[in-house]
Amino acid sequence: MVNEMNLSLKNCHFWGMDEWIIDEKAADMDFALGFAKADMEMCFNHIKPELRMPMENLHFPTETPKEYIESWNNARCVVMQGGQGEVKHWAFNDPLKREGKYKDNLLTPEEYRQFSTRQVELPPITLMQNARTSGGGTVQNIPSSAVTVGPVQTWQAEKVSIWHPGHHDNPFGMRLTTYMISQQIADSAVPMSLLSDHDCIQFSFLRSVFGVCDVEMH
Repeated sequence: MVNEMNLSLKNCHFWGMDEWIIDEKAADMDFALGFAKADMEMCFNHIKPELRMPMENLHFPTETPKEYIESWNNARCVVMQGGQGEVKHWAFNDPLKREGKYKDNLLTPEEYRQFSTRQVELPPITLMQNARTSGGGTVQNIPSSAVTVGPVQTWQAEKVSIWHPGHHDNPFGMRLTTYMISQQIADSAVPMSLLSDHDCIQFSFLRSVFGVCDVEMH
């Protein structure tokens, strides 16, 4: 019989990766699409109180992320677990708008990797993806702004694990970032490709929905 106390998370830490910004404030636990709300309701609330990590060890980004950023220096992040969006982001590290000084010249990978946890405006593709996967298609209910973990914190994680379940991105997108990372091709137009410079990256695919890139009219 396993001793339950050996499974205690009391000394562990958890960092949420992103959160919606609504009226200049991070979404609270009452917001149906909230990431912190989902973390609590789908995971932590199911762990016996005497075994789960204390609330002060749960770190969620807010509209003022200074405390969240500093918390990364107080514990070891063994694994960052995330997914890939259709715009090729992890968390909400989306490509920058092609405007201003970036209209013709994108950020270099080195410049993009200097981003820390910050508030961002979300591109239409990301809004549509979240409406499709979580909002029942009601894109008007998806906030257009969020706070997201940055590359700075991502590179503090010892390992970055990306799961591809087949419904967040398409067959071409999954193949594209896999190829770019494996070939050490980093381009800020494809943010996931910047992870090619991380020391430990693992992609996991749900084989049954990996799909093909054939062109076929439906």
